[in-house]
Amino acid sequence: MKAVVIRKFGDPEGLEVVDVPVPVPAPGQVRIATEAIGVGGVDAVIRRGTLAAHGFREGHLLGSEVAGRVTAVGEGVDASWTGRRVWAFTGLSGGYAEQAVASIESVLPLPDGLTGADAVTLGSSGVVAHFALERARFAPGEAVLVRGAAGSIGVTAVQLAARGGAGAVAVTTSSRERGARLRDLGATHVLGRSGEGGGPDAPTGFDVVIDIVGGPELPLFLDRLNPNGRFVAVGIVGGQPPADFGTRLLDAFRKSLSFATFSADTVPEPDRQAVRSSQFADAAHGDLRTVVHSVLPLDQAATAHRMMDAGEVFGRVVLIP
Repeated sequence: MKAVVIRKFGDPEGLEVVDVPVPVPAPGQVRIATEAIGVGGVDAVIRRGTLAAHGFREGHLLGSEVAGRVTAVGEGVDASWTGRRVWAFTGLSGGYAEQAVASIESVLPLPDGLTGADAVTLGSSGVVAHFALERARFAPGEAVLVRGAAGSIGVTAVQLAARGGAGAVAVTTSSRERGARLRDLGATHVLGRSGEGGGPDAPTGFDVVIDIVGGPELPLFLDRLNPNGRFVAVGIVGGQPPADFGTRLLDAFRKSLSFATFSADTVPEPDRQAVRSSQFADAAHGDLRTVVHSVLPLDQAATAHRMMDAGEVFGRVVLIP
């Protein structure tokens, strides 16, 4: 079968389409014929070699979430799963392929009315957005800033903050057109990528910052926290922050600020699946919107990554075999 691996860390040109054996589900796993594959920021981070110290090597088969139909089950898995349309988290590998395997605990049936593309756009990102706001102890009436809101995590975080009664939902983005689309999803103020602008009524401080970007400008947004403000970093698509960024927190000691990192890996699987199931149902009924930027063939994975690196993606790119 066709799959996409990292031939060489770095640019998207380092991705290669190869033939690999069809995976055999181990005990407790299912095999899925993929109909949609999510392309996420973590895939780009792995591709660049940023996580090489965590065991990722060249030759790695990318991809963490897929949707499709179960074609085989491993020992201990009920045979009734065979033939069902599902979403699945494959870990941080194995998704960019015509068939993938996943633990049955990380598989969820797709409700009627939800496409595979919608599922892989919401499946992982929606859970991150939900629990990041929970980690930030977000409460109705508070001012929220979503930094890097044009990606699938940000798109969902904006909607959840607005639905949760935020007093203001500000976003950072790179263009007026994207700003208009984010307003349509619930944003009340649109700032530039460095937090500038937003108009005379834009909040100058925020109770909660959800940051998907990281990178060298992260300290600028720590400075925008109100007293008792909470900053939650959920990604580093813009690279690592300065090594001394913590001094900004100490310099503002009397404001009692909090900084946290968040990964959905720290949330028990049953809790993730419960939130995911609820969000899938909401999306199927039109109560939560997914944004699919484009759908590309699997062998154009490098094109998808070039689009992400160039900052061209609003929502999520989806691959199909």
